[in-house]
Amino acid sequence: MEPAEAEFMAEKELVTIVPSFSMDTVHLIGGDLGPFNPGLPVEVPVWLAINLKQRQKCRLIPPEWMDVEKLEEIRDQERKEDTFTPMPMGNASEHASDNIPKADEIRTLVKDTWDTRMAKLRLSADSFVRQQEAHAKLDNLTLMEINTIGTFLTQALDHMYKLRTNLQPSGSAESQDF
Repeated sequence: MEPAEAEFMAEKELVTIVPSFSMDTVHLIGGDLGPFNPGLPVEVPVWLAINLKQRQKCRLIPPEWMDVEKLEEIRDQERKEDTFTPMPMGNASEHASDNIPKADEIRTLVKDTWDTRMAKLRLSADSFVRQQEAHAKLDNLTLMEINTIGTFLTQALDHMYKLRTNLQPSGSAESQDF
């Protein structure tokens, strides 16, 4: 999966907005959205929230996890654990930083957590390849993290398979030994 595909899938995630306009329910293939009433929160997909925000038709309500203290806890927990911890983080949009208190601190904490998880992922992949494992179980990875490491791991496994099959003696050579 390409990064653009992962981003496209993330845009389906629901976020809460407070519209500044009125509109009846909109019926789309993916489901119904609305009704939209000024000042009343409503859940919409990220793609619509970004569009409405850019047109100054709403303000975004930050998700519960998008809080400095909660993100510090998440970052510290991720640093403590050897395994990957569950991530509550969805799509933290750059388009809504004016609706997010302490947006710069939050962006830094999300980046710190991402860097910690990427370091863990690189170590896990390195260990996986060095130990010549045939399979791995990596719980609690986000789609973007899987996307980041997926191509490398599949290519590494393919190369390992080719090396193993080229290094193994053929069956006819073994049968000649009596």
